[in-house]
Amino acid sequence: MKKLTVLSGGMGGAKFLQGLLHGITTGALPGVDADAEVTVVANTADDWWIHGLKVCPDLDTVMYTLGDGIDPERGWGRREETWSAKEELAAYGVEPTWFGLGDRDIATHLVRTQLLDAGYPLSQVTEALCKRWLAPVWGDRVRLLPMTDARVETHVAVPDPESPSGRRVVHFQEYWVRLRAEVAAETIVVVGLDDSSPAPGVLDAINGADLVLLPPSNPVVSVGTILGVPGVRDALRTTAAPVVGLSPIVGGSHVRGMAEQLLATIGVEVSASGVGRHYGARSAGGVLDGWLVDERDAGEVAAVQDAGIRCAAVPLMMTDHDATAAMAAAAIELVG
Repeated sequence: MKKLTVLSGGMGGAKFLQGLLHGITTGALPGVDADAEVTVVANTADDWWIHGLKVCPDLDTVMYTLGDGIDPERGWGRREETWSAKEELAAYGVEPTWFGLGDRDIATHLVRTQLLDAGYPLSQVTEALCKRWLAPVWGDRVRLLPMTDARVETHVAVPDPESPSGRRVVHFQEYWVRLRAEVAAETIVVVGLDDSSPAPGVLDAINGADLVLLPPSNPVVSVGTILGVPGVRDALRTTAAPVVGLSPIVGGSHVRGMAEQLLATIGVEVSASGVGRHYGARSAGGVLDGWLVDERDAGEVAAVQDAGIRCAAVPLMMTDHDATAAMAAAAIELVG
């Protein structure tokens, strides 16, 4: 295998990519060339504008992680970060005070915003930013693409007794950062998704791949929104490459994040097999050829196989790069 494509969210996807690249570099992935190329198609529906700056959380998390600039403790933002700008904005009473941009991180958003204002699309802006972060480490072996150049934003309807409708709609960042996903998500609306189109290179990366991987990212607001870009799902259905996913649900619960809450919102069973069946078998109009569940969910393998998807139970906890590389190796072995 010479070309691998990964549809990624933020922290979970970035961590998986670290292990995948470690596996390629160490020769731990069966049938994968040591100089194999990895293309990452990242979710951009978490993006938003704050303080006049365009912030792309998932793109930046992948970029910083693979470029060795991520804060290893938080798993997001820059290492050795300071927060003077956040403190000064709060002193002025500028909202939102619950979402902070680190001083080092702001530089990325300033550059991105200036380039966007100059008329460059997000895909070209991302390529320019990656010349600092990815090129020195990986050369041309790793490419990061936004799922679309269009403005797409996820919003969540939450209960609000003071509203005439009994609910209010908040941006996904407010739901996740301020509300901590601790209130019910009544509806999820991804604004602009239906009118978007894949960014340049996205469909080619899927159609030209030797393997497509869906890491254990959120199946609703990360991988789910990528699949919602018109043309992406069709490309996954028709590519000659096998498509394998890894369950974000382990032992009946998400490892991190809010997959449980959002799966319930869209009516999907919160289980490893439930998510696999939600993605569906390519043979039945879905997107998967294979699906990995954790060892503790081995009892759900049969239900996935009954849906027409190859399935195996293996350790799915990304405890270190070797463990994560073993997950990637298992995905490859699952589809031969």
